Amino acid sequence: MRGPSLTVGIEEEYQIIDPVTRDLTPGFDALVTSDDATAADVKAELHQCQVEIGTRPCANIAELRTDLVKLRGLVIKAAGQHGLTIASAGTHPFSNWMNQEMTPKERYLGVKAELQDLAHRLLIFGTHVHVGIEDPEFRIDCLNAARYILPHILCLSTSSPFWFGRNTGLHSYRSIVFKNFPRTGVPRIMNGWSDYADLVDTLTRTRSIPDGSKIWWDVRPHHVYPTLEFRVCDVNTRVDEAVCIAAMLQAVVAKMWKLRRDNMTFRVYASDLIEENKWRAVRYGMGGKLIDFGKKEELPASVLIRELIEWFLDDVLDELGTRKEVEYAYRIMEEGSSAQRQLATYARTGDLRAVVDQLIRETAEGVCEPTLGPPLESYASPIPVVHQHASLTPPSNPAVRGQSVP
Repeated sequence: MRGPSLTVGIEEEYQIIDPVTRDLTPGFDALVTSDDATAADVKAELHQCQVEIGTRPCANIAELRTDLVKLRGLVIKAAGQHGLTIASAGTHPFSNWMNQEMTPKERYLGVKAELQDLAHRLLIFGTHVHVGIEDPEFRIDCLNAARYILPHILCLSTSSPFWFGRNTGLHSYRSIVFKNFPRTGVPRIMNGWSDYADLVDTLTRTRSIPDGSKIWWDVRPHHVYPTLEFRVCDVNTRVDEAVCIAAMLQAVVAKMWKLRRDNMTFRVYASDLIEENKWRAVRYGMGGKLIDFGKKEELPASVLIRELIEWFLDDVLDELGTRKEVEYAYRIMEEGSSAQRQLATYARTGDLRAVVDQLIRETAEGVCEPTLGPPLESYASPIPVVHQHASLTPPSNPAVRGQSVP
């Protein structure tokens, strides 16, 4: 029985920032004309203040890291040529989506025509990880089982606590914004490849969608490539976080294959249970609790993520050569997710511009020198959170505290 190739690729959506105002700014057209970028390296997104990169299909995580560092550096340097900079987070801390220009390309104008203000409001940034699975039946089996770990992975990647200048009280507000789109969220259990193919056929025949690319589940079979695509994550701020997430997802697929090869399986849970855990990840991130469905009890998210690594994934990590990358998750749990770090920075400074500066620095960490704007001290006043309810006050403790379950 031949196993999956386990090739891995990653797509990341970045924010284009004016380093003076720290706000989002249209910059994609200028960026792709720079000496450091080509049309093959970067792609447009729904808004002109967004840019997407995608690695090639990589044979292993070491290759993926090399590709991702190269592409991040390319985009940061290209932006710098035009007096712009780049930040990687699921939402911008204070930008107003109503002020942003949409990309005037047929694909995006079509999305706007169909989804109206939902499309314009989609000023969010995500990470998509592809893992190569050539057998379509195993692709669906793996999708069914891997749905369980989506909330665990989302906890580690949360990077969108602010929206429109507000502290939302959530760690992944991006997930809430995207939930308004149709055909999103945790997919139902699929009864084999034919079940999925019939769904796509029905939706295309009825002109609901042009093809499978408009099915935006948190994990889906890609409509062109023989990959399982994980789409649940906020875009990761640090490159090491992105590599960690990709390595964990590759390991999940490898373990699911190992179980299948040995005539074993992982229990498949109902979508409404997984959605309950996803809500907890959205709301509290690493500071909250997830449900252990087998025990029917809630445990700290960090406990269940450690269990995922040490019990479920441990025996494939050395085969894949990714133990170091996967165990970077322990550092995320110790130092806090991007969302927790952003909340801590705002609690310390009271200035959302300081949060943006932190994101710019962390996006370039381990890649290249960041492009920073004037010192915050040169501004007359900070940009505070607006209309904040008292219960949403960011924590005064270190980043690892985040917001905990009451």
